[in-house]
Amino acid sequence: MEKVRISKLMSEQGICSRREADNYIEQGLVLVDGEVVSELGARAYPHQKIELKKAAIAQQARRYTIILNKPVGYISHFDEDREYKPAASLITPENQFVHQLSANLPGKFNTRGLAPAGRLDIDSSGLLVLTQDGRIAKLLIGENSPIEKEYLVRVEGSLTAEGLRLLNHGLKLDDVALKPAKVSWQNTDQLRFVLREGRKRQIRRMCELVGLKVIGLKRIRIGQIPLGNLPVGQWRHLGPNERF
Repeated sequence: MEKVRISKLMSEQGICSRREADNYIEQGLVLVDGEVVSELGARAYPHQKIELKKAAIAQQARRYTIILNKPVGYISHFDEDREYKPAASLITPENQFVHQLSANLPGKFNTRGLAPAGRLDIDSSGLLVLTQDGRIAKLLIGENSPIEKEYLVRVEGSLTAEGLRLLNHGLKLDDVALKPAKVSWQNTDQLRFVLREGRKRQIRRMCELVGLKVIGLKRIRIGQIPLGNLPVGQWRHLGPNERF
């Protein structure tokens, strides 16, 4: 059995992201079988026990995760050309929504390192997660993420029974088969999509393949976290007992 980079093992085990692991290793806050590891690039066997010291656990506890109801017209990620407004610009004290699950958390905090865990197109709205915690980012957008994302999608056009079947399973994007989805009619002009992947503009492209045009898209749930009554353009902290 070959040794593997400790940072890779820590990421795979959900301890933290690789970048965070390297940071902890540099600080001497990582234990392998009870011994401190402080050399970047150090390796270990997969069966060895990897732990964080209390100081690293305390650092993780100070990292925040934000739930935002993104309006249409904002992009998920920072725009280097400043042509579009990033969703993170809405994270201000004036836009904070006081929620019973997160009311005991501070309104002001260090937003450094706060990044979106997933994308939501400029012309889409709804639930967007921004986090400082690499564990949550990996959980939500990792290649094998098990987390469901639920959307309400308003459409124009005619959808056959075969088209609905293909939306659930059988379509390809860029010659790559899509994972099975759960797609059903919510009402006469709105579909409900539940996906376990997030390809670029996936829902819009799926609809185009079966003859539909998307005229409105809203994400209403990620895992066990619903958008709920969070007003458009406002944000709240993820509560200490909430889990995706």
